[in-house]
Amino acid sequence: MKQEVLYKTPKTLLNKGTGFLNGYSHTLNPYTGCTFACSYCYVRQMPVSIFRNQEWGSWVDVKVESAAILQKELRRAKSKGPVTIFMSSSTDPYQPIEAKEEVTRSLLEVMVSEPPDFLLVQTRSPLVRRDVDLLQQLGERVRVSMTVETDREEIRKHFTPSAPPIQARLKTLELLRDARIPAQAAIAPVLPSTEAFPQILRPLVHRVCIDDYFMGDGSGGKRTKRLPVQALYEELGEQEWYDPAAYRTVYDRFSREFPVEQLFESQKGFEP
Repeated sequence: MKQEVLYKTPKTLLNKGTGFLNGYSHTLNPYTGCTFACSYCYVRQMPVSIFRNQEWGSWVDVKVESAAILQKELRRAKSKGPVTIFMSSSTDPYQPIEAKEEVTRSLLEVMVSEPPDFLLVQTRSPLVRRDVDLLQQLGERVRVSMTVETDREEIRKHFTPSAPPIQARLKTLELLRDARIPAQAAIAPVLPSTEAFPQILRPLVHRVCIDDYFMGDGSGGKRTKRLPVQALYEELGEQEWYDPAAYRTVYDRFSREFPVEQLFESQKGFEP
């Protein structure tokens, strides 16, 4: 897929946390668009994608001058009360272009000098390991949430062919653990997986968030239903996994390996 890159100076970076993310004071997106182009991404059904009239995943806007903008906004926000930030709500802060542009890294540098009360970094990219030095400086103020929807690589390739391999994400969780950076595995959304999935994650994290389309797309599954996601399950003969009951199957498997205080459901798992 040919990809278009545009450079834009945003008017603002910090946006009020609302809806699914109303537990945060702000959300922060270093980019607009995401070239991981996950088939089930709820952002495909949001105005930022619909009104673009381009295929989701074929474009990305780089937000230039972001560090200077964030520094001003962060100081202003902190003067008004506690600041908790979800990064990112509609893009992956470590999608491939970040390796070159380093917008996310520049924002982390600002947050090291002007720490928010809490920062959640939501990604599916092993590139987050590049910024271990900055994440360590944030200490308990940060949590990295690494999406690991399945332990089956063939399933990952079917649903998210442009996203990083599962094994690379597991290795990243291991590196974060060794660096003592707070992290969780986000099984979001639930995809077909094996019974061994909990045993694979058990040595890597002490916190797991499990979510599905019906709880986590912000519309009770309606946004996802407008996408051709169900057909992807049918192609594999895995229709039973596109059902609210699939979540319970996965949760029950994990509850046999993880204590209940380490298992979180949907919105609760992403809150500060």
